[in-house]
Amino acid sequence: MAQGHKWNAADTITSLRIAFSLFLPFFPLNSAGFFAVYTVTGLTDVLDGWLARKTGTASQFGARLDSIADLLFYGVLLFRLFPVLWQKLPTAIWYVVAAIVLVRLAAYAAAAVRYHQFAALHTWLNNLTGAGVFLLPYVLTLSTGIVYSWMVCFLALAAALEELSIHLCGKTIFKK
Repeated sequence: MAQGHKWNAADTITSLRIAFSLFLPFFPLNSAGFFAVYTVTGLTDVLDGWLARKTGTASQFGARLDSIADLLFYGVLLFRLFPVLWQKLPTAIWYVVAAIVLVRLAAYAAAAVRYHQFAALHTWLNNLTGAGVFLLPYVLTLSTGIVYSWMVCFLALAAALEELSIHLCGKTIFKK
């Protein structure tokens, strides 16, 4: 834990997202159990940041813990949804997904080289992308699932490019 950081309620909520993320693979997709755990997990993502800001306990440690929880949650989501997405989505969308991954990796590499640490920024575009990705399991059952997936991909690409540009051109990653 970061020196001088005091564990707080927002950190606990973020830790719950990590725990719930680890339970998701044990539920069948589209089951009531999956959607219940999935929804609670998503709500913790919204609640932890709001609570940290509201209580004045936002910290670099909390931001890093949140980023780790996000990566785990979306990693598990990808693991669970990939077989379904692979069958449902057109091949062309996977080229855009590959571009998103490459830009994301470039942004993480730029941050690592520039700041000597891992950094994933919580920009508005990244937050919108997270919300869009979060809604995927609910929307995939609708006839507009493919159109929605394209929209999320282009939003994610814009967010990744924004983050890369911030890491390449910004002065610092953390506000003082």
